[in-house]
Amino acid sequence: MIDHVDPFIGTEPTALPPVTGLAAAWWWPKPQIGNTHPGATHPLGMVSACAYSGGYPTGYGRFDLSLEGVPSTIHGTQLASGFTHFQQSGTGAIRKYYNYFRVTPMVEPLDVLGRTWQLSDEQAEPGWYSATLDSGVTAELTVGPKSAVHRYTFPRDRNARVVVDFSQGGLGIPYGSTLPLRAHLESVGIGRAAGQIVVEGAPLSVYIECDTPQWRQMLWYDRRLMPGGTRLDFDHIRPTTLRPFGLMWAGPSEPGDVIELRIGFSLRGVEQARQNLLDDVGGGGGGGTGGTGGGAESRFDARRERTQKTWRKHLKLITVETPSKKRRAIFSTALYHSLIKPCLAPNESPFWPADGAFAFDISTMWDIYRTQLPLLTALVPERAVELANALITICEEEGNFPIGYRMARGSDRFSRQASALAHTFLADLCQLGLPGIDWDGALVHMSDDLRRTYGEEFLQRGVTHPITHTLDLAFGYWCTAKVAKHVGDTALAGQFAELATRWRNAFEETSGLLKESTYYEGTLYNYSFRLTHDMASRIALSGGAGGFVRQLDDFFGFGAPPVIQPGLRPQADELLAGYALGRFEGLNNEPDMDAPWAYHYAGRPDRTAEVVHNVIHQMYGTGRGGLPGNDDSGGLSSWYVWASLGLFPVAGQNLFLVNAPSFQAASIRLGANTFTIRTEGFVEPAPDDQAPPVQYVQSARFNDDPLSRSWIRATDLHRGGELVLVLGPEPGDWGATDLPPSDTIGSAPDVPASPANRPLPLATLQE
Repeated sequence: MIDHVDPFIGTEPTALPPVTGLAAAWWWPKPQIGNTHPGATHPLGMVSACAYSGGYPTGYGRFDLSLEGVPSTIHGTQLASGFTHFQQSGTGAIRKYYNYFRVTPMVEPLDVLGRTWQLSDEQAEPGWYSATLDSGVTAELTVGPKSAVHRYTFPRDRNARVVVDFSQGGLGIPYGSTLPLRAHLESVGIGRAAGQIVVEGAPLSVYIECDTPQWRQMLWYDRRLMPGGTRLDFDHIRPTTLRPFGLMWAGPSEPGDVIELRIGFSLRGVEQARQNLLDDVGGGGGGGTGGTGGGAESRFDARRERTQKTWRKHLKLITVETPSKKRRAIFSTALYHSLIKPCLAPNESPFWPADGAFAFDISTMWDIYRTQLPLLTALVPERAVELANALITICEEEGNFPIGYRMARGSDRFSRQASALAHTFLADLCQLGLPGIDWDGALVHMSDDLRRTYGEEFLQRGVTHPITHTLDLAFGYWCTAKVAKHVGDTALAGQFAELATRWRNAFEETSGLLKESTYYEGTLYNYSFRLTHDMASRIALSGGAGGFVRQLDDFFGFGAPPVIQPGLRPQADELLAGYALGRFEGLNNEPDMDAPWAYHYAGRPDRTAEVVHNVIHQMYGTGRGGLPGNDDSGGLSSWYVWASLGLFPVAGQNLFLVNAPSFQAASIRLGANTFTIRTEGFVEPAPDDQAPPVQYVQSARFNDDPLSRSWIRATDLHRGGELVLVLGPEPGDWGATDLPPSDTIGSAPDVPASPANRPLPLATLQE
């Protein structure tokens, strides 16, 4: 699958063929751009490295700050002032603080540092990025889990140089820069340097090696060289006192001369950064064969090969069968984007002394809890456990489970977005029986966290606003009741199960929709059809299955005329008119990404098939404009992965809903097991057919037994087996009567007993 990945998908504004049919009725409220970058990444690693232009929001690209509509440009072409690290992946606006330690290869005087060069011949693959600057320098970047390796090929010049800017951070948009609060750097030998900057309370350390024994090694301050200087210290930096500073290597170059720069990163000091570099790229460095790039000290190719090998292992975890190169590229790239974040950094927390799991750049749980975290749990369960333990430690040390978390002092709570989303993730892991989590300790923190922020009002009044937090907290109590039962605390489980029934307080009894409230990036319609733990009672509020289906049909725009999407710099009245439609956001955003599957609970999986089919074939494509909205750390991409397989995880409920897949066959490696999906009667879409006919499930078999229901337990899926789906061109009655389970009595079901609850084996993917 790795050979089909295109890291450039999503880096430019949405450029899909004109939508038709049902999809034309959907309205996109968020920016029409994927906000991805093509830089070098490592699966769930600390570091990403890419060309830096100052563009929003990753630092790569041509675009300005945009919160809705078509983004405006700040650059006419692809430009770079250097190459930076720690880019986000597909986010909208978590913060503007990454892109530290800009590395700039130059054949111009140091005075022009900060100017931009036009890029050409951009190339990328998982773990590697390359581009040529119009100065004639060709750059290549690769990364390890905690390191980056740069390789620059220079033209002939008397004053070539590689400059590392310690003062650079953030984005080149108003209020987008980040200033180091304190800094230290020093030369520690020929071709070796070390330093640390403190940004927003986080100490980020580097250990740098550069193979240039024939070049001069110097520190610089305010674009002026410091000959003979070996150390710079800044105890306090203010915006008014900041001047650029860093180090450089400079000297003459001949055509084809190669300079290799290696950087180890750590949040726990220079010595650990040095060890991380040693672990990632091997020993030596400094004083090597600089100028050749191919000697014994060059480790770029070895690191690139190791990272590519790791990516290859991860991307082989799912295989799909299709003759279409285009569809294979979309799927492979979606899987790739799903495995970049969150950033896992074991033993790297700068805020508490204990070793163990640590994660940063969780941006945000609101974007990833429904689809990406279940995908990580399925494909790399040992990393899912690592992330869970990191979240538990964050809660223990900082007092809350984060909705978002970043490389800065204190967690970003993103409290307006949601509540209790970590509880959903933990409940899934508990039901799967994955080893490595102290569930007694986890229960303490899950319980305490439910009483914080909006949770206090929820307990006192039975409802809280924004009203979506009422749903979040009720489901959080239901999920926590699962864990309480798992550890044998039946009293707490019963108490929390009763609190979980308060989801009803969020709904208007007369309309069957959510109450008027403030809604984050949506309307009451976008949140009214989320999958609750008691969908049977939820559907009854809408007058039963018939009324519920009619509401869903209106929401998805069946029979509605096409809508006009927001354009460049949309005005307030244009946005208000769009929101007033109360329409599905078409995977341009996250709030209603589980709503297409609500039809399953009303016995209409055929409707799910129609909606999902239109999303898959009309909202994702190839090329730089191939995503319908911000990928949000893999949120949109992981949705595509699951939906195209014909599966959807109901997060927190040990449940997968089954739908018609968009591939003839697929195979998923789940730890030590394999789950295969095979179809009969599948019709491969014709090439370039943007809206091929919908295919419907007529019947199903699971492990050779007839499957009349449209769902399976996650525990069954994770243990492997074969699902066979018989497809046809017209809806049948499959899934019409044996509906997905609902907790209609107000008590969380037991975690499956032995043998279904035996711990699942973990298969670690080594580099």
